[in-house]
Amino acid sequence: MNSDYEYGNQFYNYYDCTGVKSIEYEIMAPEQSQNQQPGLEYIMSPRPIFDDLNYKGSGKLRGKVAIITGGDSGLGRAAAIAFAKEGAKLFIPYYNEEKDANETKEYIEKLGGECVLLSGDISDKKFCKEIVEKCIESYGKIDVLVNNAGVQYQQDELNSISDEQFDRTMKVNVYGMFYLTKEVLPYLKSGSSIINLSSVTTFYGDPQLIDYVTTKGAIVGFTRALARNLALKNIRVNAIAPGFFWTPLQPACWVKEKIPSLGSDAAMARGAMPYELAPTFVFLASDDSSYMTGQVIHNNGGQIMG
Repeated sequence: MNSDYEYGNQFYNYYDCTGVKSIEYEIMAPEQSQNQQPGLEYIMSPRPIFDDLNYKGSGKLRGKVAIITGGDSGLGRAAAIAFAKEGAKLFIPYYNEEKDANETKEYIEKLGGECVLLSGDISDKKFCKEIVEKCIESYGKIDVLVNNAGVQYQQDELNSISDEQFDRTMKVNVYGMFYLTKEVLPYLKSGSSIINLSSVTTFYGDPQLIDYVTTKGAIVGFTRALARNLALKNIRVNAIAPGFFWTPLQPACWVKEKIPSLGSDAAMARGAMPYELAPTFVFLASDDSSYMTGQVIHNNGGQIMG
């Protein structure tokens, strides 16, 4: 783990619905919240651990070019760092998190990698076109697309979700993926990989994230249909459905009192740091998964099984 970022071994008692203590779980962070979407990583406490210092690349992505939306922070940052260690060149579209994005670029460059940043809104079709144009201008090709960027908002019931919120969640999480994938597709060749981010919440139906869960379910359907559509071209399309990871999405979404309990309902009784998901991105982007398409990989500490 990255020794620059530490978090204490704090434990809370967890009570099931009957009030009987069932497990003790390790909390990732104390109460906190942010008043912006997307959240900002540099103000989180503790800082997410995005790099496993024991992870040594072996050239699995050498010479490949990867676009990672939202690669400035959170799971996208962890993926970008691991990709850089494996020899990939990175193109990172992000919304407006300038400090986080520049930190990521600087970290990648210290590893000896290459990274190009571009700020904008992926729900805008014109920006998605610009992403691809700038990536081709910078690197001449595209091999991997990671549709990672997304937003989520906590609401206790359906009637609390405004039309504006629903529209924003759909456009960022689904339209952005759709627009960008369409723009990237003409440049992908045999052996290329598309990785989409779903969520564990889709598989158990989080009652406070109805619109978010809807978009993440749509991503599963998109992944499966596109995988069949592109299979004979040897372009693989897979998805990841993460459980609770300590990323800016969490304090930007949940009320502060909920933060310490996140991850407690997983079988492993804890949440996870972003670096723990990074190898899964590498696996799906590399030839290690050459016979895998249309799949959803569940990294959730046993919260959902089967």
